[in-house]
Amino acid sequence: MTATVKEWIDKAEKDFATAGREMRAEDEPNYDAVCFHAQQCIEKLMKAPLIHLGVIPTKTHDLAYLDQFLAPVCPQWSWPVEELRFLTRAAVTFRYPGESAEKEEAAQALEIAGRLRQKLLSLL
Repeated sequence: MTATVKEWIDKAEKDFATAGREMRAEDEPNYDAVCFHAQQCIEKLMKAPLIHLGVIPTKTHDLAYLDQFLAPVCPQWSWPVEELRFLTRAAVTFRYPGESAEKEEAAQALEIAGRLRQKLLSLL
């Protein structure tokens, strides 16, 4: 594994830790941030195996789009696209005025990210 791939994983792990800390915060938790960092963790972990396999990932935050690049080059990869879309929507929608994540949505984003994280790390 290259230093570049390790750096992507390290940054992803920090995003996951941040999402978890914010979810556990007792004083004014920021559920929007939980959703954002959960998605960011998975985006980076989807790009890490691509880089490891010599594929330059496109600059996108859309996890369903990244899935289209990862599936053909990594036969072990498969994930329900609905969950990838949920994380993408949660990260983008709740980052701007007009909508805010509730505790349940943040918990769902973190739970999905946790399962995805395990799967993606197993690919490396």
